[in-house]
Amino acid sequence: MTDSSKLTVCRGCCCGTDAKHPGVDHEGQLRTLREAVGEEHVQVADCLDSCDFSNVVVVRPAPSARAEGASPVWFGGVLGDDATRHVLDWVAAGGPGRAALPTELAAKVIERTTGQQDPDLDGELAS
Repeated sequence: MTDSSKLTVCRGCCCGTDAKHPGVDHEGQLRTLREAVGEEHVQVADCLDSCDFSNVVVVRPAPSARAEGASPVWFGGVLGDDATRHVLDWVAAGGPGRAALPTELAAKVIERTTGQQDPDLDGELAS
């Protein structure tokens, strides 16, 4: 599974907190993501500076898709089992650059135009 998409999940500031989203099983969501794609393919960021869109999940393309020009896709409002499942289904189908974006996810795409660094840089990530 070395040439597969990877996920970055925002947690810490407001994403993944009961203060902003009470009643959401944030730890359960993280566990589901890790079980589905492998713990080594899910990274947690303390803050991705997209608090207006929490919970934020970034799907980073597989290395071969990235080499062909695919870019990370940022999703906001990934709350609950349905949204999480839609992300995982798309990743299983190939993710960015390999599979068409499902209509269920299209409304959750957020644009990143702030000049922030790509989340696959280790300096942006927490454990």
